Amino acid sequence: MEVKEIDQVMEKYGSDPADILGILMDIQEKERYLPRETLDYLSKKLDLPMTKLYRMATFYEALSLKPLGRHQIHVCMGTACHVRGAARILDKLESQLSIKAGEVTPDLNFGLKTVNCVGACALGPVVQVDGEYHGNMSALKVERMLKKYSGSENKEAE
Repeated sequence: MEVKEIDQVMEKYGSDPADILGILMDIQEKERYLPRETLDYLSKKLDLPMTKLYRMATFYEALSLKPLGRHQIHVCMGTACHVRGAARILDKLESQLSIKAGEVTPDLNFGLKTVNCVGACALGPVVQVDGEYHGNMSALKVERMLKKYSGSENKEAE
């Protein structure tokens, strides 16, 4: 992200250090993580200690110091989803993507996480991809879902 773009994000918030969380969220939305160079720049520009920025980046689950996948997959491991087979769904996703929960595919296309609950218990097991809910998931549906987000479903239709 160029300095000009960072400045635009800060201007949106009036360059107010009190709005640092919003600034970090907007930057991450564009970059898919918070690069060290960007944090260095923000620290100097907003006169905030780097330790505060790192504390925030590691405290808030929504922020990341490592690159996130283009598509974020969250597997609900709440009680309702767990008893309906969420562990099998997670195993299938880990196998298909060749990563473990908490990791990102080498091509940065997918990030995989487990979450305690997505609040859609009646649809369990639930997988959320980029905010879109996929209910009543099964290991058989995983491959089709991944194709949808990898773009190969669209390529086959052409």
